[in-house]
Amino acid sequence: MEKKKHEQPAKLKIRKGDLVKVIAGDSKGSQGKILEVILEKGRAIVEGVNMVSKHTKPNAASPNGGIVKMEAAIHTSNLMLVDPKSGKPTRVGRKKNEAGKLVRVSKRSGEEIK
Repeated sequence: MEKKKHEQPAKLKIRKGDLVKVIAGDSKGSQGKILEVILEKGRAIVEGVNMVSKHTKPNAASPNGGIVKMEAAIHTSNLMLVDPKSGKPTRVGRKKNEAGKLVRVSKRSGEEIK
């Protein structure tokens, strides 16, 4: 199935700054804050999760080069948002608040996700 040019990437339920838990893969069970979301690929970079060793050439920032440990992108289907109230993973819903604005809501506790 080929993607058309005008087609937009899928809407994600997680955002930069959210606290998420990894539910599948090598880093399963670990928790971290989202540093970056790559919408086109449906992936996210999570702090301290999915660490890889990258070989770097010497440059102005690191004159010696060498091996650097860094976070690799992880697919968003392997991530679950952490409920702000209970601290457990939760699904995400959307509701209108008092002001009539659409906000994300935790399915576990019903609390609004900031």
